[in-house]
Amino acid sequence: EEVWEDATTPNTAGGIAAAMPEHRWHWRFGGDRFGPTMWPDRDLLFGSAVLSRWPIDSATHHRLPTAGDDSFVDNVPWELFHVTTAGLDVFACHLAPAPTHGDHRRAQVLAIVDIIAAARGSKDELGRHGQKRAAMPAILCGDFNAEPGSDEIRFLSSLAVLDGRTAFFQDAWRVAGDGPGYTQDWRRAPIAAGLNVP
Repeated sequence: EEVWEDATTPNTAGGIAAAMPEHRWHWRFGGDRFGPTMWPDRDLLFGSAVLSRWPIDSATHHRLPTAGDDSFVDNVPWELFHVTTAGLDVFACHLAPAPTHGDHRRAQVLAIVDIIAAARGSKDELGRHGQKRAAMPAILCGDFNAEPGSDEIRFLSSLAVLDGRTAFFQDAWRVAGDGPGYTQDWRRAPIAAGLNVP
């Protein structure tokens, strides 16, 4: 997440892969430009990347919507990046960040579910009792910028309804995690502390 490249700085993901040639990482990047009022350098691309042990067969970048008129949120290229690797559909997302951006994140998760459904076609249709899945489930990861109990995360886990709809992704932390699962603990991360949202 938050991978970037510009005319003078190589892609962050490419740099990681190049620093570990013995691992032979395959990688793809999906990014877009910030709005010109936020970042005037039109060479800068900001987005997500996926590194894989296996070749990446395809990659598609999708820009995510926002819910209204907010100059900060509207100028950031929020995305869903889809790659297919080793028969897996991997989707990496980056959603609006502030605790007060729930309306934007709700619009974004609705779009994510539509994009994944369009990309996967019938792969995720429920079969009859006892019928095995024909395909591995999609993997959705990224920077959701949301608490586990938020409407947007609960929607993705089939625990909440948005616009008369719901979705189901198994929450890996809920199944296998240990402890609170903080990724931006304000007590340990200076960036999180600087946001003043402990």
